[in-house]
Amino acid sequence: MNYRFESDTLGKVQVPEKALYGAQTVRAKENFPIGDEKMPADLISAYGYIKKAAAIVNNNLGLLSDYKKQLIIKAADGLISGELIEEFPLPVWQTGSGTQTNMNVNEVISNKAAIIAGNRPGEKYPLHPNDDVNMSQSSNDTFPTAMAISTMQRMENCLLPILNNFEKELLKKAKEFQGITKVGRTHLMDATPITCGQEFATFAAQINEGRKVLINIMENVRKIPIGGTAVGTGLNTKKGFAELMVEELSSLTGMKFYVRKEKGVNIAAHDNLVAVSGSLKTIATSLMKIANDIRWMASGPRAGLAEIMIPANEPGSSIMPGKINPTQAEALYQVCVHVMGNDLAISFAGSSGNFQLNVCKPVIIYNLLQSIKLLADGIDSFTKRCLSGITVNKEQLASNVKNSLMLVTALNPVLGYDKAAEIAKLAQAKNISLKKAALNLEYLTADEFDELVKPIKMANPH
Repeated sequence: MNYRFESDTLGKVQVPEKALYGAQTVRAKENFPIGDEKMPADLISAYGYIKKAAAIVNNNLGLLSDYKKQLIIKAADGLISGELIEEFPLPVWQTGSGTQTNMNVNEVISNKAAIIAGNRPGEKYPLHPNDDVNMSQSSNDTFPTAMAISTMQRMENCLLPILNNFEKELLKKAKEFQGITKVGRTHLMDATPITCGQEFATFAAQINEGRKVLINIMENVRKIPIGGTAVGTGLNTKKGFAELMVEELSSLTGMKFYVRKEKGVNIAAHDNLVAVSGSLKTIATSLMKIANDIRWMASGPRAGLAEIMIPANEPGSSIMPGKINPTQAEALYQVCVHVMGNDLAISFAGSSGNFQLNVCKPVIIYNLLQSIKLLADGIDSFTKRCLSGITVNKEQLASNVKNSLMLVTALNPVLGYDKAAEIAKLAQAKNISLKKAALNLEYLTADEFDELVKPIKMANPH
């Protein structure tokens, strides 16, 4: 490999000749040889928007020439599109402010601009990475702003539409199964009847509530600290810079952002993102419950509950021919486990602010973006490859309802709890039906029993 030499404030550094990154990125690569996790592409794209917006605003404020503005815009577009993603080799495990990644961005834009201008990379001409690309900015306000932009983009473009579609598919199943009665279960034991439609409608309600909470919490993420520079005071910015940046970023991204008045809130802490992660964890708990219920209902096909049939997507065993497993439910369950683990990491990281700076920004955004993507992918796969193909085993459900001892609950208002319990105990002891037990005890006639014990009516107030 051929190399060039670049200089930073610590001296000369050997840089791969064709690389667009520079001296500080090379130093970071050498100083943080930790793990395989790279900075998320979404974060780098968000940084492209920030540098582009800053160039436009600094130009409007008379701080940056038209020529330099256009060079930054052209180079930043390569970050936004993902074209230059290979120029960002740094790991998540770096300084807690994300300074190395901010400088990686500044160097790439500077060197890309040099090539566009017909110069050689590394000369810091016509754009200086600090003086021009980083003008009116600090790692401390740009990195959390990039965190907010990347979170909003992944949420609005990915997770929220998929959650909405998942809820619709659950409601579709609820309507499809609305008249089919089954045995309810509490403590994993037989309970009074419920319809399959009610069961799936309950699933949909859980997702609906979780989605609404998430949307509300995301409003705080729209308040960004750009313009706060090092400690939130706005040092080295011109009056109005923050307001113009928010306006420009909203225009460039197509998403609404607001000025964070107390900019130090999102520099010293990231309570807003901790709250988002907590909301994702809540959604994950709902998904785990749904996935587990689907697994139980599909268990069998002959020695389990066998209440529903799930799609046969692939062979379920390397040794047992014909076995079909609830693989989509299991994959979704594992996604939820990981999201819960990420939330714990984000919670610890969110509490790691000392005075004017949180020093765990990279691990917060890495885990948060991963959680959003995992949930989106997991839910989408489960919806397409399991939920949409679920059918009910009407014969099994009818048999279970017919044999359920808890139908006796319908007799409470007429006979009272004690006599109803006596009927249930006799039916269980003699292995006979509830109706026969009631007749044997002479508490009801056959017609009276049939009139009182109607499972479909028991699934609603009456």
